[in-house]
Amino acid sequence: MSSNHTLADWLQTTHGQYLLAREQALIDHSVADVFGFHALQLGLPQHDLLRANRIPLRVTAGSEPQAQVRLCMDELPFDTGSVDLVLLPHVLEFNEHPHQILREVERILMPEGHVIITGFNPRSLWGVRRALGPKTEYPWCGKFIALPRIKDWLALLGLEVVGGRFACYAPPQANPGWLKHMHFMEPAGNRWWAVCGGVYFLEAIKRVPGVRPLKPQWNERLLGKLVPASPKLNRESPQRNQSDPQ
Repeated sequence: MSSNHTLADWLQTTHGQYLLAREQALIDHSVADVFGFHALQLGLPQHDLLRANRIPLRVTAGSEPQAQVRLCMDELPFDTGSVDLVLLPHVLEFNEHPHQILREVERILMPEGHVIITGFNPRSLWGVRRALGPKTEYPWCGKFIALPRIKDWLALLGLEVVGGRFACYAPPQANPGWLKHMHFMEPAGNRWWAVCGGVYFLEAIKRVPGVRPLKPQWNERLLGKLVPASPKLNRESPQRNQSDPQ
C-alpha cells in the first residue's frame, strides 16, 4: 500500500478523485460569473481548479514546485487590494496559522472581491474517520476546522458569506470499488443530512463600509428642469431662421 505524503498524492487515489470531482463541479459553477483582472489559486497547483473562470490573469501559488509563484501562505507577496478572486482548496486545515492566512487573503482582496474555501468537515463520517483512525497520512493528518469557526473568522475580517454547500456523503471507509455505486448518496445527503457532507464549500465577498456604487440624487431633478425647455427651443428655432440675414 503506497503512502500519501501530500494532499496531491491522496487526490490521485479513488477516494481523492471522488472528492475532487465533486469539489471541481462546485467551484466551476461558482467562479463562472466572477469577473476582474487577477485571480489567485493558493495550493494544489497540480490542478487547474479555476478553469471555468474568465479572469484573464490566473495564477497558482504555494510551496509546491509546480506553483507559478513560490511563497509562504501567511505572508502573501501581493499588493493590498490587488486581487479579484482567491481560491483556498483545503489550505486552512493543513497550515499552522489558518487565521493569519485569511488575514492575508482579506488584505490582498479588492473591495467586493471573492474568496472561495473548501475544507474537510469534522462533523461528518470523514471527521469521525479522522478522530478514530490513524493520522499519519493525508488527509487525516490535517486539523479539520468546523464550518461555524470559519464563518466567525470571515465575519471578523469583514468577509460576508454569500454561498455554501456540502458534498461527499459516501463514507471514506467504503471499498473503492463501491464508490461508483454510491452516487445515490449525494442527492440523498443533500436532502436528508445536508450538514454532514465530508467536505464543505464556502464563498464570501469582501465588504468595505462606504464603498458602493453612487446613485446621483440630482439626476431626476435636473432632467425635470431641462426636458420642458426642449419644446420651447424647438418652437423658437424657425423664428430665428426666418430672421437670419440671407
